[in-house]
Amino acid sequence: MTIIYMLLAISIIVAIVFFIAFIISVKSGQYEDTYTPSIRMLFEDEVIKEVSTKKPKTENDNK
Repeated sequence: MTIIYMLLAISIIVAIVFFIAFIISVKSGQYEDTYTPSIRMLFEDEVIKEVSTKKPKTENDNK
């Protein structure tokens, strides 16, 4: 029966820690930007092309 009390106490402590972390993140402005995530899906990702400076190998290069 004592293990139930210990588990209950530990779970309450963990819940309080997560609640404090949430309050700190809200006060620091973590959730203030509500506009950008809603329009982010409208923009396409940039495709970066890799430019090769080497000339392609041909069959005559090995001779």
